Amino acid sequence: MKITDVEAYLCRFPLPEPFWPSWIPGLPESNNTLLLVRLMTDEGLDGYAAAPAFLGELKGVPELLKVFLIDRDPFKVEDFIKVFRSAKAVGVRGWFMEIALWDIIGKAAGLPVYKLLGGYRDRVLAYASTGELRPPPRRVEDAQRIKQMGFKALKLRIRSDDIRDDLAVVEAVRDAVGNGMEIMVDANQAWPIHGFADYPSWDAKRAVITARELERFDVTWLEEPLGMYDYDGLAVVNASTSINIAGGELNNDIYDFRELIYRRCYDILQPDVTLATGILNGIKVAGMAEAAGLVVNPHTWTNGIGFAANLQLMGAIPNCTFCEFPFEPPGWVPEARDAMLAEPFKIDDEGYVRLPDAPGLGIEVDMEKVRAFGEKLL
Repeated sequence: MKITDVEAYLCRFPLPEPFWPSWIPGLPESNNTLLLVRLMTDEGLDGYAAAPAFLGELKGVPELLKVFLIDRDPFKVEDFIKVFRSAKAVGVRGWFMEIALWDIIGKAAGLPVYKLLGGYRDRVLAYASTGELRPPPRRVEDAQRIKQMGFKALKLRIRSDDIRDDLAVVEAVRDAVGNGMEIMVDANQAWPIHGFADYPSWDAKRAVITARELERFDVTWLEEPLGMYDYDGLAVVNASTSINIAGGELNNDIYDFRELIYRRCYDILQPDVTLATGILNGIKVAGMAEAAGLVVNPHTWTNGIGFAANLQLMGAIPNCTFCEFPFEPPGWVPEARDAMLAEPFKIDDEGYVRLPDAPGLGIEVDMEKVRAFGEKLL
């Protein structure tokens, strides 16, 4: 089998309402903007991948990488990893393209990717991952609605100037949902996006104080309390609290994760196969983590195709405990997140996300919608 052609679209799917992500303070999103890539083969099988592109910054990536893809065997994933690693060295984010290779491989084998790579589980317990900073009364309403929908866990964003404001949100939600629901918190300190509004920058002391205060509320994990490469600081924070420390969504390649594991920075690693590793390297990270007794709960906050790809990794590995389910109405809802798909992902009656049975990534990309809301680049 050979790759014969590449299509690429810069898509802007409108959100029902503006969304104010905590990781980009001061810059609301009105669209789910992404770069969608379609690889075509001489056997009539197509593979899809997509990466977030907030301001269209990935426009040149498909054309640059196309020369490395055409007339090559999509099954030679390890060889392509070297291509994407080379691209990373010159500042090009290409890991998401690897997902399209696995979509093709799974379709050729007639199996979903997770069954090819381990087939450990066919469903994963979801946590509703909120994305905005909201005051306690609003968050209590959100949390009660999320619980009524069937979620067994939710994640809150804490990124206020005053630590007391952060703790007030967590305390209010814990009082509202009781002890039967798991709560995670995300400080979004790993990769601050500068330039649009002020935001607090944590040091190790603030991270330790916050973690110890959160112990009172039985928080499942504290996510991204420091910069993504502050290995020493993260190790100090992790050793100072009984709460699990999580992160790694933008740490790149297996070498970053080797350091995170070796230095005991995190209890829970969160590689994203679209942003940081690709699926095969995600399997390698999960193996290193398993040997060290660590959990791997992939980051999924990208788009429907990225969600599907990370879900395949979750289904293949034994050391995954939760599936991040991005959910922040009214702006960020499944129908907007998965706008490029024929059907959005949902949770079942028990609060789980089920792995698709269809081959490859198990999704159907709606190319009519892609063409309607996308600018064709290739």
